[in-house]
Amino acid sequence: MPLSKLKFKPGVNREMTTLSNEQGWFETDKVRFRYGFPEKLGGWKSDTGTTTSILAPASGSFWGVCRSLWNWLNLTGYNLLGLGTNLKYYIQNGNGGYFYDVTPIRLTTSAGAVTFTATSTSKNITVTCTANGATTNDFVTFSGATGLGGAITSTILNAEFQIVSIIDANNFVIQSSVAANGSDTGHGGSSTVGAFQINTGAAIYGSTTGWGAGSWGGFNPPNASTAWGQSQGYAQLRLWSQSNFGENLIFCARGGAMNFWAVNPTPSIFDRGQVIVAGGTITQKNYATGSGTTTVSVDATCPSQVNIVMVSDSTRFTIALGANDPTGVISTTSIDPMMVRWSDQESYSTWLPAITNQAGSYRLSQGSQIITGIQTRQEILVFTDSAVYSMQYIGAPYVWSFQQMGSSISIVSQNAVATSNNITYWMGIDKFYVYSGKVDTLICSLRRDIFENFNTDQAAQVFAGINEGFNEIWWFYPSSGSNYPDKYVIYNYVEQTWYNGNLSRTAWMGNHLRQYPMATNYSTTSTSGKLIYHENGTDDGSVSPPIAINSFIQSSDFDIGDGDHFGYVWRIVPDVTFDGSTGAAPVVNMTMLPRQNPGTGYGRTDNPTVISGNNYLNQRTYEVQKFTQYAYVRVRGRQMALKISSNTLGTQWQLGTPRLDVRPDGQR
Repeated sequence: MPLSKLKFKPGVNREMTTLSNEQGWFETDKVRFRYGFPEKLGGWKSDTGTTTSILAPASGSFWGVCRSLWNWLNLTGYNLLGLGTNLKYYIQNGNGGYFYDVTPIRLTTSAGAVTFTATSTSKNITVTCTANGATTNDFVTFSGATGLGGAITSTILNAEFQIVSIIDANNFVIQSSVAANGSDTGHGGSSTVGAFQINTGAAIYGSTTGWGAGSWGGFNPPNASTAWGQSQGYAQLRLWSQSNFGENLIFCARGGAMNFWAVNPTPSIFDRGQVIVAGGTITQKNYATGSGTTTVSVDATCPSQVNIVMVSDSTRFTIALGANDPTGVISTTSIDPMMVRWSDQESYSTWLPAITNQAGSYRLSQGSQIITGIQTRQEILVFTDSAVYSMQYIGAPYVWSFQQMGSSISIVSQNAVATSNNITYWMGIDKFYVYSGKVDTLICSLRRDIFENFNTDQAAQVFAGINEGFNEIWWFYPSSGSNYPDKYVIYNYVEQTWYNGNLSRTAWMGNHLRQYPMATNYSTTSTSGKLIYHENGTDDGSVSPPIAINSFIQSSDFDIGDGDHFGYVWRIVPDVTFDGSTGAAPVVNMTMLPRQNPGTGYGRTDNPTVISGNNYLNQRTYEVQKFTQYAYVRVRGRQMALKISSNTLGTQWQLGTPRLDVRPDGQR
């Protein structure tokens, strides 16, 4: 008989049975499709940067779970990257540079407003500071403190601490690096100043108790069984949004105040961000002279609580999606989750509408809250929990127009949307969507596999991003039983194929200004994360030494003939290339999985592998190397599946069109 070609349809399909998906692929991990053929994903390596904070995690790490990446160049040419975690906001200067802690300070006390109480033999120190507004895990830095008289010296106290626990509104506990002794009876002196950073946020959603625990406008999971005004709510997950105002940065944590970070005239110096306070001021060092400061006054109607902030690219408006409105009639202090507000043009400080400016607001009508927004080439898309709007600049007097582009839609999280080539893709709560001037359902051949194994309580952690070099949109999501994203699904929008697998990533950003796409992971044991560069090498370089990436793809069943006779496969001609491999002897394993009928398991005793005298007893996996011409297979069955896998260092592979040598082998 002639050789039988194994030519499979591109993409993975789990929307039908394995037999009905004949000539298709059914299961995969760490494999993509390029020009219709499967190949192993590229490897990844960790960034080597570390933090400049006194409380520094391990080298190459930063504190907290990162759920925001933002890359830009300043006027000096520095390649800056903003990273927002549930604990901090960092800016990194270049690949391998420091992660500078620029988390804004929300409260600086007067001298003497802070006192300390130590207990002998304990490292715990009770700090008293009236109405400090701190929460557990917040960070505070003390200065001007004297020692407590014994082991707790001024050097120990004048440092940054993470708050261990809250006693009450005026007292909290920090932990010293050494235990106190009997001589530690002082209180820190009358010059102690406490600088409290903005409150930290939750790493995952967790239930809270108490009537009204879920705040109106809080971003609860789409399936939350209770809401505002009921007996149980959800802690606000820390999600960030940010946008450039020139070379500077405006950023905010969802539900918090907007913050402003300015480039220092000495670009190697990274100052802390500043909270944009209604009626307050923002100070910037004079860029032209390198000395002195410029003060920007913020008007009293500036939003003090914002869900999402962005700056329009071409028109330079600062836009708040979901914000309080001191001039409004609904609530002047709480977030109106359907309110869109914008500043005057070329401003982040003027928000009061006047005949002499273009500041304004508009309240969307469909939905209960704005989930997110994204800029495209011609418009800003604003997503509520049930509709998508097109926001376009039209000039005075209305300034911005809003047109509903789709209704009865959903979006699963703030970060679940990505745009490539002016087409926008997003994950809903039970399917995918695409917008190219109109909203359509994006047909997904993995839909059931994704949404039937999905932790909806942690749905707000879903993160989307583009991998432009491979024409891909990536989504990372938490599977059932996982509190962090541990799976991914990829859509290749050029080849219109889907594939998925297992990978723990909390944020992603395409390689617009750096050589490789960037992502972050998170360690629950060290409460820190790493910045990782993908499509970089062949192995998992997030650990040292690097380890091999375990990748595989398995086909659906294909019949031998019409499936009415057994076939005896005695030889396979592999069509595998190892371009891009760095190992001296790259290798993949080819596995033939026979079975008698669709209801039987692969390789069951009622469907035995043909036994030969040449060490083929029960063997169905065969090693294929670079110069392997063919492999003796010795497999018998009515249906079979093909699996390609690799788990060796330095291996990169792409599968072509293998051939099987099959002989008829009877009906039983």
